[in-house]
Amino acid sequence: MPRSQQRLSELASFVHVPDGIVSTEWPLVAAQLQRINIGLDMWQRNAIQLALSKRADGSYAASIGGVCFSIPRQVGKTYTVGWLIFALCMAKPGMLVVWTAHHTRTSDETFDAMRTMATTGKAAAMVKTVRAANGQQTIIFHNGSRILFGAREQGFGRGFAEIDVLVFDEAQILTESALSDMVPATNAAPNGLVFLIGTPPRPKDPGEAFTIKRNSALSKDADTLWIEFSADADCNVADWDPGYVDWAQVEKANPSYPHRTSKNSILRMRKLIGSNENFKREALGIWDQAGVATRKISQELWDSTIGVPPSSGVKCYGVAFSFDGDRQSVVGVLKHEHGFHANLIGSYTGSTDDGVAGLADWLAERWRDAGLIVLSGAAGAGLLSQALLDRGVPKKIVKVLSTREYFTACQMLVEAVKDGSLTRPAGGANDALDASVAVSDEKKRGSDGAWGWQATSFDGDETPVEALSVAVWAAKMNKRVPGRKQKALV
Repeated sequence: MPRSQQRLSELASFVHVPDGIVSTEWPLVAAQLQRINIGLDMWQRNAIQLALSKRADGSYAASIGGVCFSIPRQVGKTYTVGWLIFALCMAKPGMLVVWTAHHTRTSDETFDAMRTMATTGKAAAMVKTVRAANGQQTIIFHNGSRILFGAREQGFGRGFAEIDVLVFDEAQILTESALSDMVPATNAAPNGLVFLIGTPPRPKDPGEAFTIKRNSALSKDADTLWIEFSADADCNVADWDPGYVDWAQVEKANPSYPHRTSKNSILRMRKLIGSNENFKREALGIWDQAGVATRKISQELWDSTIGVPPSSGVKCYGVAFSFDGDRQSVVGVLKHEHGFHANLIGSYTGSTDDGVAGLADWLAERWRDAGLIVLSGAAGAGLLSQALLDRGVPKKIVKVLSTREYFTACQMLVEAVKDGSLTRPAGGANDALDASVAVSDEKKRGSDGAWGWQATSFDGDETPVEALSVAVWAAKMNKRVPGRKQKALV
């Protein structure tokens, strides 16, 4: 399939979509672009569909968190966002767009590109005038819509009472204070929208705002749209010889290569950018490794599960072993009339043989008050199951999950968090379950959409959240009611 026909989901390295989408203004924009004979690649159309997606109340889905593009150079950023803005201005009389870059040079280049777009072909008939004086760079439409351009380093962007669309170009050079100075102007608009567009920031860049937005997307923020194009995160650019380019990595990072962006353009950039590290960020879109952990359950959702334990219920236990057997975690769940209350009982690092005996002893002392003891993880589940049977725990109490049941358990946990049926105590400063949820994301395990948990940081541990999933599965599937209801998990 030609690159121009591939979908955003096939080309982007990471896309996070805001919650609650029911419609999009893409048809409105598409109609305007058709009027002026502007064509877009499929990924560009998909990106605009998401950027202009709406919730049931008519607000933009990303109106709170923003529309964020982490995109390498030479991809077609100005073309994509520029025509999106141009079409909105055509469709909505009196619209005000403020487009800012950090550097004056970048702002001037963007204005020059947009001026060419606005004065060429059928688009020119929509434009009343273009002002090119420094400090007054503006495209004015016949219907009263305006696009204003300026550089943040010159103080441009402050003082506006009401802005419909605010574009932060060079978002890798954007502080939180600068963002907070300008964004309030969009709050006065009926349906304001903020764009942040940039490359991964260098260590010396004041890129805190862009980094925070990315971290929000990685944490599944409900109000943020994040679209990221990059080469493989482990692409070892540091070892490249001077002038060398791995074209397969360029193709992964740049959806416009090679049909719109030529090899010569990339080679020119390779020569001008200089260091391998800068090329990694600006041409390949690769973020520095610090803070790249991703999560399935957002911090906001996880915080919402903190609750008071019930006075009674039926206990179930979930035990998860890591793939190599060196890590294991135990979670207890109390099933009550309103849902499930969970508690991390323990998280252990060490050999399976050393950990299983003590855990088997502990569980064997408690099985009579439990509905089910459910185990997951081939490296230790079978061993622990046998150890429990050897200690007199009835076979009907012990269950080793199949792979398919494990996948179901993972999804059950997410659903319980979302629907509010799961509660748990607040974790302390070094709580292992909090830490596990913070770095555990889904990993697809089949073509049918099934997934399991995977830690996304070097030192992360997915077994606590796996044990929680297994324990929730146990509580939901359990039919056994011990002789008396319990008041505590341990």
